Parts: sequence; C-alpha cells; structure tokens
Amino acid sequence: MFGKVNSVGIYGLDVFDIKVEADISSGLPRFDIVGLPDSAVSESRERVRSAMKNTGFEFPVSRITVNLAPADRRKEGPIYDLAIMIALLQSSEQINIKLDDFAFLGELSLDGKIRRINGVLPMVIGAMQSGIKGIFVPADNANEGAVVDGIDVYPAESVLQVLDHLKGIAKIAPARAQANEEIDELDYMPDFSDVKGQFEAKRALEVAVAGGHNCLLIGAPGTGKSMLAKRIPSIMPSMTFEESLETTKIYSVAGELKKQSRLITKRPFRSPHHTVSAVGLSGGGVIPKPGELSLSHNGVLFLDELPEFSRQSMEIMRQPLEDGVISISRVSGTSVYPCSVMLVCAMNPCPCGYFGHPTRECTCRPGAAQKYLSKVSGPLLDRIDIHIEVPPVDFEKLSDEHKGESSAEIRKRVEAARKIQQERLRNTSANCNAQMSPSMTRDFCRTSDGAMKLLQTAFDKLGLSARAYDKILRVARTIADLDNSEIIEATHIAEAIQYRSLDRKFWSK
Repeated sequence: MFGKVNSVGIYGLDVFDIKVEADISSGLPRFDIVGLPDSAVSESRERVRSAMKNTGFEFPVSRITVNLAPADRRKEGPIYDLAIMIALLQSSEQINIKLDDFAFLGELSLDGKIRRINGVLPMVIGAMQSGIKGIFVPADNANEGAVVDGIDVYPAESVLQVLDHLKGIAKIAPARAQANEEIDELDYMPDFSDVKGQFEAKRALEVAVAGGHNCLLIGAPGTGKSMLAKRIPSIMPSMTFEESLETTKIYSVAGELKKQSRLITKRPFRSPHHTVSAVGLSGGGVIPKPGELSLSHNGVLFLDELPEFSRQSMEIMRQPLEDGVISISRVSGTSVYPCSVMLVCAMNPCPCGYFGHPTRECTCRPGAAQKYLSKVSGPLLDRIDIHIEVPPVDFEKLSDEHKGESSAEIRKRVEAARKIQQERLRNTSANCNAQMSPSMTRDFCRTSDGAMKLLQTAFDKLGLSARAYDKILRVARTIADLDNSEIIEATHIAEAIQYRSLDRKFWSK
C-alpha cells in the first residue's frame, strides 16, 4: 500500500518541492524515514506514532518506509510531521482523498495538535510557484503565509481539523492578509527633535540616509552618538512591499517573527554587542541561519564602540557590505542571504575617550589615538562614506527648552531625495547614490567648474585615494539631490569634504 503527499523543503532561503512517499509492506514491524533526514526529521517517527494513536487512528504494525524525495537534498527540522502522518493515513487506507492540489507543513505534538514552525513565508511562496492550490500551515504561522497571492493558506490547529476539511465535514476558511493598523510609526520611535544641539551631526545623518551611505560617528563619551544612531530609522524612507516581503522572509527563516505576526513594515535596526562572534554577524551554524548582517537587510546595522569588535568580525563584513549578499558554505550546501544594509558605526577618538575634548584632558600615551584607530580594519573604513565628529554639547544648548526639527520634517526631505535617485537610477542595478558603480558615478555626478576645482584642491592637499574621490562625489551627489540641484556645485563638494574627518588627518597626535 502506497501514499504520496506534497510538502516543501527549505535550506537557507532556497525553497524546493518535497514529495512525502509512504509505503506499508509485510514484514517485521519497522518504521524508517529515508531521503537525507536530519535527527529532527528522524524523530518524526515517534511524534507521528503518538499523534495517530491519540487522535483515534490505528498505527500500522508493519514494515513502514517513508521517503522524502528528492533524496539528494538535506531535509531539516520537524516541518514534515503533518505530511508524513497524512501520507501514512493514505497508505494505510484510513483516508481516501485526492491530495494532489494540497501541500502540508507543520510539527505535530503527541496529541495531534500542530505547532508553529520557521520559514513558512518563503515555503508558501515556493509552493505557489510550483502550482500548489492550497497549503495547510500551523495556525500561528497563517498570517505570514497569507500575504502570498495565488494560493489558499489554511490555518490548522490539529490533524483532525485538517482531515475534517479534506473530507468536507468542516471547511477551514483560508487565511486572509490583515491590513496593518493605521499607526504612525514615527510616533513610537525616538525622534530627532529630542536631540539638543548637534546640528552638524544631524545634517550628516540626513545626508547619509538620503543617499544610503555608511557612516561613522566619532566623539567623546556622552556626546550623543548612540542617541543619534537610534533615531536613524525615524527618518528612513518607508519600506516598499517588495522590501517588506524580502525582510520578512529572512526573519521567518531565522525564527525571529513573533506569533501571529504579518509583514515587517518597520525598517530593522540591529545593534549587536561588540562581543558578537563572526558567525553571529555573518550567520552560520550546522544549519545556516541569518546573522546580524542579514537581519539588518533594508535597515540599519549599528556597531557601537567599533574598535572593540574583534578583527575577524570586522573583516567578515567587508565583502557583504560591497556585494549586498552573504554566502554561507557548509558541507550540506551553500546558503545565500541578502544584506543590503546601512552601516552606522560609533567610536571614541582614543582609549580614554577624550582626545580633542575642549574641556577634559586626554590621559592616553602619545600615539594612542592612532593606535586605537588602527584596530579598525582599513578596508572596512574604506567602505564608510561619511565620518563625522560629534562634539560635546554645551550647557546653553542642553538647557534650551526649544525643540529641534522633528524626524517627520527630515524624513520628507529624505524621501524627496530618494525619489530623485530612483528616477535617475531606474535602468541600473543601483537603488541609491551609495550603490553607484564607478561608471555610474562618472555618468551621474556632473559638476560645475568651481566644484571640480575645489575637489582637485582637496585631492592634492589631503592626499585622497581614488576610492575617497568617488565617495566624495557620491556624497556630494546626495547633497545636491537634497537641494534639488541637477549639477553638483562647489558648496556641495565642500560639505562632502567636511564629512571626511579621517582624511583630514584628525588622528594626528
């Protein structure tokens, strides 16, 4: 006796079709699962056995073989429990239902209830693309799967509920994507109006967000570096549906989605501690999972106290920041996760933190500031477009009760600048100025004669590299977009040069 049902497998973000085949034959009682299962899949035998007994079905006392095809792909996790039980019920002739149009996902409890699993959203998308008409998922995962059009997503609480639907006894209503509550997210985010002083730093962050530029905040302890960084999401452009879907897929695979959650519509802000491992940043493990880089996709990755991160952790970010994707290779395969992030870093100017402070004396040895900076990988610094000094705030500004410009006002200018960039770059692979290639920089960064003369002077006096030359042009292009100027003027170049603190030899001591 033979049964076969559809399911879906996942490795990283790579989704593939699974056929769960069950065969019952004569011989000594035995239950084998084949098709490269990991230990969690192999343990399905005991969960399925108990679930069948406790829901009133008869477990076959025969030789049972379950095959998860294709047999050359590694199968991981408890996601196949429901499909295995349905296939066994079919092969033991306890049900006789046509199941070709359905797929089944879910972990079984011993009493036949269906538990929440990870990775439902990408698997539902994969099932829809394979022509599956309906898919049964745990009820707790239904909201994330319901955002996919073209397939019916059935929220299932138990095996009995699934079977009642298939038999036509009690139909399960397909889950429908719920509209997000009409809430202004800015009302629940830290706002730039709370920041006293720091007008130059706030302007630099506005430029950084408008062009998607990586930035580094340098200043003494207590000057507000972390406070400024945490307010960056409040001025970032709203996420598109495609960005929300891609980000939600990553969080679904990582198991980071909350119960009954829907699409992620708020840009991620991840701030790992400096003790985070290289694997924690990049992702990995025996079963590759997304790391902080991928969990920050379409959002902000904030690294506070940058020199305190391990050298390996900093080095591992170099290529992903350049490419926007990260590949994790293991014996069982390679997982590729997107990681298009805005990197924001903060650091003290020296070990004691007071080098260059107007009122407090630096207690470090001569050359300590340069040595402290050398902890940061040079190639990583090369990938940071803007480095800005964050000076101490004086008493007069701190005690001023007048509120500064709100995040909502800054966000309007940022979104206007992004629209200009999207129109300019619509036929390219870039989405913002920071992602422009050298050839795009030459094509789109047209300068006035005065601007080019100023850039030449800065290039000669500061000894800029070719990479720094390109970065200044891209930042100046963003400043010009904020001014709604087609041509980069000398004032735009001058401001962009001011955002190169390290090139201006701030670290000499």
